Amino acid sequence: MTNVFRYAQKWVALCVVLTLLLGCKTKKILAEGSLNANLSAKTVIRSHYQNSLDFKTLRGKMKIDYSDGESSQGLSLSVRIKKDSAIWMSAPLGIVKVYITPQRVTFYNKLENEYFDGDFTYLSNLLGTDLDYGKIQNLLLGQAMFDMRLNKYDVSISGDNYVLKPKNTIELFKILFEIEPKNFKMASQILSQPLKRRLLDINYKNYQKINKWILPNQIFIVATEGTKRNTIEIEYRNMEFDEPVSFPYKIPNGFKEIVLTKDDI
Repeated sequence: MTNVFRYAQKWVALCVVLTLLLGCKTKKILAEGSLNANLSAKTVIRSHYQNSLDFKTLRGKMKIDYSDGESSQGLSLSVRIKKDSAIWMSAPLGIVKVYITPQRVTFYNKLENEYFDGDFTYLSNLLGTDLDYGKIQNLLLGQAMFDMRLNKYDVSISGDNYVLKPKNTIELFKILFEIEPKNFKMASQILSQPLKRRLLDINYKNYQKINKWILPNQIFIVATEGTKRNTIEIEYRNMEFDEPVSFPYKIPNGFKEIVLTKDDI
């Protein structure tokens, strides 16, 4: 496998993990809200889920800037999403296409005449935590990747945000959530596995209002494992909500299947 294609694999996989919404001609960047030191953790968590995003479909474009410490690249993609069902992406001229559903992750690259069709294992290795469709979608919508209603949390205030930390530490795994006070969306979520030297740090720079929807404006992600460090910046543009979408995707005949291992990350 060529070095060029190894880079393309990483790039496409990152696009799969880190793609979704936003940006529109009518967008409005939301100002920060005020904190209430008397709110309980239960109230903060309940408010977070009451403000979860409700939509059927999204379509538009996104810009991703990616760096692995040795090289960097910017890419624009067309994006189509059906909530809880499918995420589809296409690079210019369809050179690379990505299709992700709750059951599978698949992409192909016409430059190399190769394709990948498998589960979420590769993406989980890439970001250092077990992933599924729901976690990816929540990450990109400004929602907690893990269901906070299943555990008890301590709440405190740090800077302009509420900080939620589990009362009972999960073995070998640490989680920290920060929630902004205006719309009770995620300000950041940090997932770490100290023994494996893995860290996933997701920061939402701000939020925007597009018609009735409150969405992240920019997302900054740092994924580290040992000395490896991937950074991704996402900006969403020109999204339309609840419009008809289709997902044209067919692996071309004659393409070679890619078998990815952790060494490919």
